[in-house]
Amino acid sequence: MTIYRQQLAGIEFALAEPASGEPADTIIFMHGIGGDDTSFAHQLRDLSDQYRVIAWNMPGYRGSQSQSPLSFQVLAEALLALTEALGIERLHVAGQSIGGMVAQEFYHRYPQLVASLTLIATTAVFGGKDDSFKTAFLQARLKPLDDGVSMPELAKKAMPAVTGSAVSPQDLQSAIDAMAGLSEAVYRDVLKCLVTFNRRVEFETIACPVCLIAGGEDTNAPAATMAKMAAKLPHADYHELPAAGHLVNTELPDESSRIIRQFLNKNKML
Repeated sequence: MTIYRQQLAGIEFALAEPASGEPADTIIFMHGIGGDDTSFAHQLRDLSDQYRVIAWNMPGYRGSQSQSPLSFQVLAEALLALTEALGIERLHVAGQSIGGMVAQEFYHRYPQLVASLTLIATTAVFGGKDDSFKTAFLQARLKPLDDGVSMPELAKKAMPAVTGSAVSPQDLQSAIDAMAGLSEAVYRDVLKCLVTFNRRVEFETIACPVCLIAGGEDTNAPAATMAKMAAKLPHADYHELPAAGHLVNTELPDESSRIIRQFLNKNKML
């Protein structure tokens, strides 16, 4: 299996696909705030025997062009431009954390393009019904940067704090490296975008099949919250991986890939 890194429509992405060259369904994975395409290295490896697997880099990440200010509309439009450049008319969309929010936003704007959604460690709305939590969240996340902490220093503290007991030293280091490579300016912009997400009301209108994968040790997108999300959907598969934290697909890659493959096999287009 060979992973190719390419750039189209201003987005850099990693691509792996079946060696046979036969037509295959496409699934696009979208990473969290501290990640990049390497967050789905295991899924690129595990699923590309059967599927065309793409892991994008959000605008401003790795070689993807920055866009500021960021919004979920801008992110959904960036994904649309990438799919059009690739000539994809319909696809499976997957995302972890803010990537799962982008996946939801993309569905709500372009439902005809989405064959299925895989939502990993994410929510349908950020924070509560008022702005107090959002304000406190931003202040807490931005203060270290305001105090002069570098992104590599921040990554060394942040990634161990969000992972669960099952993460391997190698996968944890990979996560730290991904966040360390992010520019401070982009990190600030993405955090400010994150707190604006709210598709709470529209969530239960999702009509395509949805797979939800939660980490039992995740305190950012708790399993109980994701279970409630799944209960609102008529076509939902819910899975909880007890020993995983927020980086579920990185921490427990084999289990995550198995769940995703099973879900995709049930909802194949080709």
